[in-house]
Amino acid sequence: MVRNYFDEDVAERYDESAAEMFDPGVVGPAVDFIAEQARGGAALEFGVGTGRIAIPLVAAGITVAGIDLSPAMIDRLEAKPRGADIETSVGDMTSTRVTGVFSVVYLVFNTIMNLTTQSEQVACFRNAAAHLGPGGRFIVEVMVPALRLLPPGQRHVVFHSDEGELGIDEYDVVTQRLISHHIEVVDAEVRRHSIPFRYVWPGELDLMAEMAGMRLLERYATWSREPFTHESRQHVSVWEKLA
Repeated sequence: MVRNYFDEDVAERYDESAAEMFDPGVVGPAVDFIAEQARGGAALEFGVGTGRIAIPLVAAGITVAGIDLSPAMIDRLEAKPRGADIETSVGDMTSTRVTGVFSVVYLVFNTIMNLTTQSEQVACFRNAAAHLGPGGRFIVEVMVPALRLLPPGQRHVVFHSDEGELGIDEYDVVTQRLISHHIEVVDAEVRRHSIPFRYVWPGELDLMAEMAGMRLLERYATWSREPFTHESRQHVSVWEKLA
């Protein structure tokens, strides 16, 4: 069973702690890309959170629905301007169904890795395909595992460091498990928050898509369609549902 790590305490500080991801220069290209892939149809977000992408999509004229495991995150989405225009469902993105047929289903910001087993990730692809009509698109934005940064015998990579917060990823190359440790200072108090993930390779995602009746359509390094290369740290991939 998928566990909710985004409780009231995390949801309360989420927008502030991820402030750089709410910058218009980050959000704009993602919204433009997803809106183009929707081709005038409706969009469904898995892991909709506080609406970082969903609300701007609604403002761009796209009908959006969203699924999230955290009621606290959805409460904050619905309290925002245009948040009430999004049909939200509390549930697991591996199995929760939303009424209707969508032109695009999408996950952003490494959300696929919140599913910590391969079988859950496979189920997510199948659930996405079940919501799409023929020719519909499934979009995933996710990191490329940073194993090249690990010296022999080491398991930890620092991904963020400033005066207020330290972020460390702890890798297990046997199980493909990854624990993301966040250590931050809040009101002179040191807080530690650790979340487990399962990292996944692009080729593995392609196989999951094939198992769900989809094929790879496009893959880029960024939402702005920069080419995906062996040096890319993340990718934006689009799979198309076959008839």
